[in-house]
Amino acid sequence: MIDATPLLVRSAGVKNYLYYWIEHLRRAAGAGVIVTFPALGEFGHIRHEQSVAGLWRTWTGLGSLALANRTPLPVSDWAARGADVFHASNLIEHPPRRARLTATIHDMTSWLLPEFHAAGNLRADRRFLEICKRADGLIAVSQSTKNDAVLVAGLPPEKITVIHSGVADAFFAVEAGTIDAIRKRYALERPFVLFIGTIEPRKNIDRLLDAYGALVPDLREEFQLVIAGPAGWAPQSTIARLSEARYLGYVPEADLAPLTAAATIFVYPSLYEGFGFPVAQAMAAGVPVVTSNVSSLPEVTGEAALLIDPRSTSELRDAMARLLLSPDLRGQLATRGKDRAREFRWETCAARSLDFFEGLI
Repeated sequence: MIDATPLLVRSAGVKNYLYYWIEHLRRAAGAGVIVTFPALGEFGHIRHEQSVAGLWRTWTGLGSLALANRTPLPVSDWAARGADVFHASNLIEHPPRRARLTATIHDMTSWLLPEFHAAGNLRADRRFLEICKRADGLIAVSQSTKNDAVLVAGLPPEKITVIHSGVADAFFAVEAGTIDAIRKRYALERPFVLFIGTIEPRKNIDRLLDAYGALVPDLREEFQLVIAGPAGWAPQSTIARLSEARYLGYVPEADLAPLTAAATIFVYPSLYEGFGFPVAQAMAAGVPVVTSNVSSLPEVTGEAALLIDPRSTSELRDAMARLLLSPDLRGQLATRGKDRAREFRWETCAARSLDFFEGLI
């Protein structure tokens, strides 16, 4: 049984992970093997701003979560009756006691960069760490995340299995017609540098804007900077600066693959990532990437991206300029990126995850 409650609330990376992971686990394991808490049948389209379930299922599911967290009733024990494994998220506070307990560690930013998180996120992650300490087995979405979990949280390394996340199939085969349609829909008339992600401090948006503004005028005239993603918990000063770029706001999941494929280059100067979905997705779409040389990002990109110190405006500016001025280098990185991204398929992630669960059972 997998705790799927993050699918019922506003979420980004964790929701993306659960949506595709559960879908591919069900395909690989067969009918009835993978069940969820709360009970969810076929998912609707993934929407990061809304639930993937209907109104009734969403409210009853969130009600079950509230009962499990806020009352002494053994709700999770009732729900997991007969389950061999319960895979927890950071939303549930009292997982069942009889099933083997597992969880996925997505990142350790609450410990490494606490100043970049809202207080509610910090509290939830600290509760989640207690679950991880009790767990029979854990999945880490990258070796970098595993290393940090061992070093920072003291979790035993033998309990953690590294299973990389996947990239949705849509990013590997984007049709030219859909790219043209996206350009028209968002009025993207010029070639552009793209960033996709929640507008939050960890994503380093201010430095991206500084670096883009430091490009020579001819490059800024030819290539506009496009930023896509919901406004998160960034300072108001950062939100105000988004007018220095073309800010699209939240972009629906169905538009992300063609929007990414339409970009000339993809830039992601994040200060920390547990995996880095936008980077892997850009590589799958054949878009050359500039990203940070920290956390999991070198692990995910391999030799398929230009890596920079995310705290250096000049390095970021120079890497963007180098790519924008060199079609040959863009072509080389695009080819390497597509090859690298094929290592991150949801089918592979699901197969390895089933092996992990079966090993515990």
